[in-house]
Amino acid sequence: MKIAFFVNDLEREHAGYTTTVMAHQAALRGHEVYYLTPKDFVLRSDDSLCAHARVLPQAKYKDRADFFSTLVSPKCKVEPIDIAGLDVLMLRSDPSIDADAPWAAEAGILFGREAAKRGTIVLNDPDSLGRAINKLYFQSFPAEARAETVITKNEDDIKAFAKAHKGNIILKPLQGSGGSGVFKLDPSSKSNLNQMIEAIGRDGYIIAQAYVPAAKKGDIRFFLMNGQPLQVDGKYCALRRVAAKDDIRSNIHAGGKAEAVEIGETELRVAELIRPKLVADGMFLVGIDIVGDKILEVNVFSPGNLKSCSELAGVDFSIPIIEAMERKAEIAKDYSRAFDNRHLAIL
Repeated sequence: MKIAFFVNDLEREHAGYTTTVMAHQAALRGHEVYYLTPKDFVLRSDDSLCAHARVLPQAKYKDRADFFSTLVSPKCKVEPIDIAGLDVLMLRSDPSIDADAPWAAEAGILFGREAAKRGTIVLNDPDSLGRAINKLYFQSFPAEARAETVITKNEDDIKAFAKAHKGNIILKPLQGSGGSGVFKLDPSSKSNLNQMIEAIGRDGYIIAQAYVPAAKKGDIRFFLMNGQPLQVDGKYCALRRVAAKDDIRSNIHAGGKAEAVEIGETELRVAELIRPKLVADGMFLVGIDIVGDKILEVNVFSPGNLKSCSELAGVDFSIPIIEAMERKAEIAKDYSRAFDNRHLAIL
């Protein structure tokens, strides 16, 4: 199988990132692995879609660190490839990172659509990713699964919402990720509300979300694949992310700490509530963030922490992910690509 991983850029990649974990597993299984970035695509005059890809040498890598060091070394040559010749193109870029360069933020979606037209399996489905490029997508999930939310630029709306929730709300930007620009309002900090609104609002719309008390214990990052909880030997791909002291952000790279977590009926119920939407949208691999019985985020672009989940559970969750891609490639071959990309993405 030929599989390409699309990322923001190689400079911000890391040996422990989820993309590297999956790419290394694909290489271990004998697949041809490529890396692409927003600047690499070429739509030629004959309408063929190509890319200047970094081609990983097919070799026996000592470990993931060896694989990654090869990726960022001169051993990894840049060569032109025909996108139609790929079995799978996995879109793993975070559009919010390239928010100041719209051409780069949308490159994966735009060229992902073109790749799908040419028969390549594109994960997650690029049409659906285009609708999910900001957090309004989150509002399309059942209200039962979401914390109460209002999205506005009007400060009076936010103040009324805060009052209705006794001053306990979370404020964050409509577009963004990684815990950037997130504030918690409580009665002791109510005098700072104007500054919070101004800080977030200068860059766009503001999400005001009811604070879920269970957040004090941190949130749960839970991976879903093909709409179902990702698991190996009865162990779920999940972890609890606990915020650093005096910080409400539980994101690991924002100072949060990863802990093992037991997935129970509450989390499985939340996953089941949002499953139909994920399946309908062709969302192959998703990371959902759960607090209590509510989802706070649905990461459909580049969910992270796969490595930490594997280490905490003592199993390798990258194996079933690559196996699922292999099955999709076989289905596409057996049925002469009779399924559209959105359906094939979750078969």
